[in-house]
Amino acid sequence: MKIKKTLKKFLGFKSDFALLTIVGVGPGDPSLLTIAALDAIKRAKVIFFPISSDDRNSVSAEIVKKYIKFKNKIPIVFPMARREFDPDEIWTNAVNKILKFVQNDQEVVLLCLGDPSLFASSSNILKIINKNHPEIITKIIPGISSISAAAALSNSDLAIKGETLIIKECPSNKKELVDLITQNKEKRNVLVLMKVGKRWEWVKDVLINEDILSKSVIALNLGMSDETVKKASKFYSNVVPYFSLLQIRFHDV
Repeated sequence: MKIKKTLKKFLGFKSDFALLTIVGVGPGDPSLLTIAALDAIKRAKVIFFPISSDDRNSVSAEIVKKYIKFKNKIPIVFPMARREFDPDEIWTNAVNKILKFVQNDQEVVLLCLGDPSLFASSSNILKIINKNHPEIITKIIPGISSISAAAALSNSDLAIKGETLIIKECPSNKKELVDLITQNKEKRNVLVLMKVGKRWEWVKDVLINEDILSKSVIALNLGMSDETVKKASKFYSNVVPYFSLLQIRFHDV
């Protein structure tokens, strides 16, 4: 382990010898995988991937399924902010599972939907390992985020010169959302709200009342077979899936 500690200190963040690699696999479309992501997946002996419960499929594993057919594939239940799960217990169990392989010098990949640096649950696992096991060399491979994909598919800019991009999880109630809109409405800001999901019905009411529904783009299930990206004013359903976001540009460009 002393050798690994020294190697990690010497190599810093640029190591190609990581035993644990967090791999961003993009928003859902396998064609958006990066070469770096594929290289890491092909090298790894063990592939960990998140599921929301024991009887659910993994979106991230589905994206890379043809590259992991003959790998040791291990699911991890991620809490996804659900009350029936104890997050601390989830992360600790996940770390312990990963350590069994890493400490035997087996290269491990943990798949992350989208980009690992943006509201990613995998960061909880990485923090614990980096804190408690500094001798383990880790690496993060970025992926295309759902935010970037949504902007591209709607032929719009995330932010241009003079604008400020603000990315937040969708507020949990109307007041918080109204306050957030009020703070940004008169500025050259672009607001992206992640994980709109079950909140959409009342979020839509707020956008109508604030007269910004026509300035909003809704994006659902990006990269999947039922992908939807359109002006919020043209979206008539009151039900949206978990993988959902809103992009609001408060001014004309």
